[in-house]
Amino acid sequence: MNAINAAPHGNTPMRRLRNAKIVATLGPSSSEHRTIQALFEAGADVFRLNFSHGTHEDHRRRLDIVRAVERDSGRPIGVLIDLQGPKLRIGTFDGGRAELAPQARFRLDLDAARPGSTERVSLPHPEIFAALQAGAELMLDDGRVRLRVDRCGSDFAETTVLDGGVLSDRKGVNVPGAVLPLSALTDKDRRDLEFGLGLGVDWVALSFVQRPEDIAEIKGIGAAP
Repeated sequence: MNAINAAPHGNTPMRRLRNAKIVATLGPSSSEHRTIQALFEAGADVFRLNFSHGTHEDHRRRLDIVRAVERDSGRPIGVLIDLQGPKLRIGTFDGGRAELAPQARFRLDLDAARPGSTERVSLPHPEIFAALQAGAELMLDDGRVRLRVDRCGSDFAETTVLDGGVLSDRKGVNVPGAVLPLSALTDKDRRDLEFGLGLGVDWVALSFVQRPEDIAEIKGIGAAP
């Protein structure tokens, strides 16, 4: 995850003495004033708003509370928005899940009409297959399951399971080391970014950074009048 300083749009840049920052994510269970106050008093320097979940009004309300805590304490508090980015996911399984054993063979393909099993599952993203090469690794479910590509084509990949585990429907896919023909920002991200900058957030986190142009795009939006 890459964090970009948006302080020129914010009310107060982070200025605590320590270089390491403690980041606390706000969500449904941490949205009340007393909870946010307690997190700050426990040492949180930065509060993260996860734009993969919640509405703009949810995030606005949490940020208002953070700023109120900041005013009351007289100490700066950073606010970071974490943009969702493009979501690359596998398809579904017969029964909703499958357990992949280490060293087992596992196939990925474009056949979304056929439910997955312990032997295969659909990956409805031809852009991933276009970027794969033999020897590449795929990380599924936030890296809990790891595959090595043995053979691949424009619509399939035959892999060996390096790190096995239970894989369930629509888990995320990451291809470290491969550059995919995708923008780091979706239309939703652009709307969320403009909303967050309008609120005066201090930092922007971007998860799917592949090339310098991804950072340039987000900085360009931040610099727009």
